[in-house]
Amino acid sequence: MNHFLLRRSRRTNSLKKDTDQLPNYQNYVLSGKQTAFCLVVGGLLFFAVGYIFFHSWLLALILSCGTAFVPKRWGRYLLRRRREALSLNFKQSLYSLSSSLAAGRSVENGFREAIQDLRLLYPDGKNDLMIELGIICTRMEYGEPVEDALQDFSRRAGMEDISNFADVFTTCKRSGGDLVEVVRRTSSIISEKLEISQEIRVMIAQKRFEAKAMLASPVLFLLFMDLTSPDYMQPLYQGVGLIISAIALILFVACSWIMMKIMDIRV
Repeated sequence: MNHFLLRRSRRTNSLKKDTDQLPNYQNYVLSGKQTAFCLVVGGLLFFAVGYIFFHSWLLALILSCGTAFVPKRWGRYLLRRRREALSLNFKQSLYSLSSSLAAGRSVENGFREAIQDLRLLYPDGKNDLMIELGIICTRMEYGEPVEDALQDFSRRAGMEDISNFADVFTTCKRSGGDLVEVVRRTSSIISEKLEISQEIRVMIAQKRFEAKAMLASPVLFLLFMDLTSPDYMQPLYQGVGLIISAIALILFVACSWIMMKIMDIRV
């Protein structure tokens, strides 16, 4: 009896350890290469902006220290893209799962079929949802209930659509409800929601492009004036002109931050 309990405890601890090592879609950790790339590219950009504003190697080097904030911002951007792709792929997998269940396949085979359907859309296999569906299928092969695997995936994803589907699926599976109808209605609702989100993204895509152009225009204007009329711009790079350039740079950074906050619309 003690031997059985010991083996069960070891299996539980091993499963918990493996679960802790699974992907977490609520934060994004940059790799060493990505961090180095952000630091190098960000440092060059900050240095270039500093030199354009001040024409001083020392001040440009000091300004390039701001590249320390670049990896965090880039990680947020990659996380947002990853979550958007996960939401879209989740909708596609629900279509496949609904079709499989309507054809009379079991839930287990439905998840396996969803992997094959996604592989047709993404032949390279580099897809977060395909990995998650493979994890769910592996857990089912080890005897873990599919609803527990779905609940763990929803906790790591931290997305409303996936959490709602996991809750409804769990309730339906344990109470003996109509899984086919549940999956069909859920996929339809999520599809409508994503279509609205995509329409909003299209509407604000042009405004985001305009915002980026407005952010680049002051720097490009200074560069143009410096190349075409260096004598006219020379007073800005010495004495009181450096103070004026510093104030202008601070205002430029503040306006850029406000503009990016306005355009950071989450859908």
